[in-house]
Amino acid sequence: MHPLDPLAADEFEAVSAILRRDTDVDDGWRFASVELSEPDKAELREFAATGIAPQRRATVICLHRATNSTYKGVVSLTEGRVDSFTHLPGVQANFTVDEFAECDRMLRSHPDLVAALARRGITDLELVFMDTWTYGNAVAPTEFRDRRIGWSDTWLRGAPGANPYAHMVSGLHCVVDLNAMSLLRIEDTGPFAGGAEPPDVMGEYAPAHVPERIRAAWRREPLAPLHITQPQGTSFRLDGNLLQWQNWSLRIGFNHREGMTLHTVSYRDGDRDRSVAHRLSFAEMVVPYRDSSQDHYRRTAFDIGEWGLGFMTTSLELGCDCLGEIRYLDAVLHDSRGVPYTITNAICIHEEDNAVLWKHVDHDAGAEVRRMRRLTVSFHVTVANYEYLVYWRLYQDGNIECEVRATGIMVTTPLAPGQPHPNGTLVDDRTYAPFHQHFLVARLDLDVDGGENTVYRTESYAEPMGPANPYGLSVLLREVPLLTEADGRQDVDFASQRGWKVVNTNVVNGLGTHPSYKLIPTGALPPMFDPASPVLRRANVIGHTLWVTPNSPDERWPAGEFVNQSETDTGLGEWTKANRSIDNTDVVLWYVFGIHHITRPEDWPVMPVDVVSFWLKPYGFFDRNPALDVPAAPPQHCHTPSTSAPH
Repeated sequence: MHPLDPLAADEFEAVSAILRRDTDVDDGWRFASVELSEPDKAELREFAATGIAPQRRATVICLHRATNSTYKGVVSLTEGRVDSFTHLPGVQANFTVDEFAECDRMLRSHPDLVAALARRGITDLELVFMDTWTYGNAVAPTEFRDRRIGWSDTWLRGAPGANPYAHMVSGLHCVVDLNAMSLLRIEDTGPFAGGAEPPDVMGEYAPAHVPERIRAAWRREPLAPLHITQPQGTSFRLDGNLLQWQNWSLRIGFNHREGMTLHTVSYRDGDRDRSVAHRLSFAEMVVPYRDSSQDHYRRTAFDIGEWGLGFMTTSLELGCDCLGEIRYLDAVLHDSRGVPYTITNAICIHEEDNAVLWKHVDHDAGAEVRRMRRLTVSFHVTVANYEYLVYWRLYQDGNIECEVRATGIMVTTPLAPGQPHPNGTLVDDRTYAPFHQHFLVARLDLDVDGGENTVYRTESYAEPMGPANPYGLSVLLREVPLLTEADGRQDVDFASQRGWKVVNTNVVNGLGTHPSYKLIPTGALPPMFDPASPVLRRANVIGHTLWVTPNSPDERWPAGEFVNQSETDTGLGEWTKANRSIDNTDVVLWYVFGIHHITRPEDWPVMPVDVVSFWLKPYGFFDRNPALDVPAAPPQHCHTPSTSAPH
């Protein structure tokens, strides 16, 4: 195995067995997370030079249910021993999928909840779904803050197999002790004032459940088939987790929290393999709902820290998620007993045509045109009602694009007749969808031509008119090095077209300048929070578009390692108080972008994808267009004669 390969099933089994043998871990514990302890850059350099692999280790978070105690351990798989196993007071481990399922079963059979539902005329418990969320301590019940707690929404399906998120049972929420798996409190504000009936909502999207009156109005003609074929196979090579394509080389990783990760990204430039990035991943996702009503005031999800993108990853064999000649990678994770399981086809790898790469038509010589091909590596996650589709794309001209698509089902709330809804949009009969935001945090450990880089803020500005600029045409570039962590806190400014270049000032290119990669911010959004708000206190990271820190192996989670039931930030907001130097060193960029979701009727009952992305573009990394050597496609490869009859 390569030192960066994710843990395999037998390794998960070994971790569980070693802990059960050498510690007090037994059936009264939960394995909240187990992941590879990745070797550092020095160990990887040693491995590349000597072929001697570093020790294979796993980092484990375990939860002792009886005492509500969180432990963190390191297990050496190479030596078959526990290197450390330490109690961490005052923190809560991540939520597990097992707890989510167990909580739903427990609540639907609890007599107090059964009675509360019966008062609303709901007696078929098979149609009821309990959706459990985690807490932030600032909004958690004071008397239960020393426990591991969750709170639940109550939802009602319109029929067996129908959309579980179609009908919220408003005003009915449960507070649950997740260790004891017991009901602590039912918060029941009762049905609508005045005994109003629930609204008549059509929340179905699967054709089998969409009412006939709506399906009868559908007039869309079917599309003719679109076939994408590669008769000679793919142009990329996949050797285990090593992926190579069109001068690019990288390794694909996977873990419970970040999901898919990309490692040791390099580009072959002539006879040199040049490093671009050591590690690219998503480190946090903060989703605050901007509605203080009883149904929504607690609703702030840390989808990565509280839940884990890996645990939420879905198999891509279930639908038309990818198109063309595809290669898949499976992912192996574990349940809360430490037992491994496999997500089949968790990662999709395929090539895509993307129109023209470059073109010019000369009056005498004619046209030179090249088609653009890009390599896409993707995975999809389902976090309760929402889907996030993550695509990393490599281009022949050295560009890297990261795109995220959000889809799924919005949270909605029924309204009493005449009830206002200032923090949401009416999307159905007396039903509104609250406004909310999706803040994504990309952790970008770039190594541009080596590990020592400096980040520059770049801005364009108009030179004042004068003798040197008589027509007011001059646009100048301002580049400012970011030397400390205080400098590294940056905000987007579209008026100046602000971006950030990661520059290797120790290397000179053929033009006498320094090679760099530039972060092109798109989809950045302001937090719109009061500094004293509980959300911003828990997640300082969303207060700025960009943070730059010196690379530290212990600094991986921008809002802190343990965000479940957190009250204050223990991540970037704390680390950067040291104001360390970020000049000519191994730096990490934390880029915050996402979706400001002002909900709309067109997003209901299932929303079309909302797309957001950012780019890493070479800037002086190459001396000229690196895609000059892309061969021209034969004309017959670009056109298929139509076989359809003329209109």
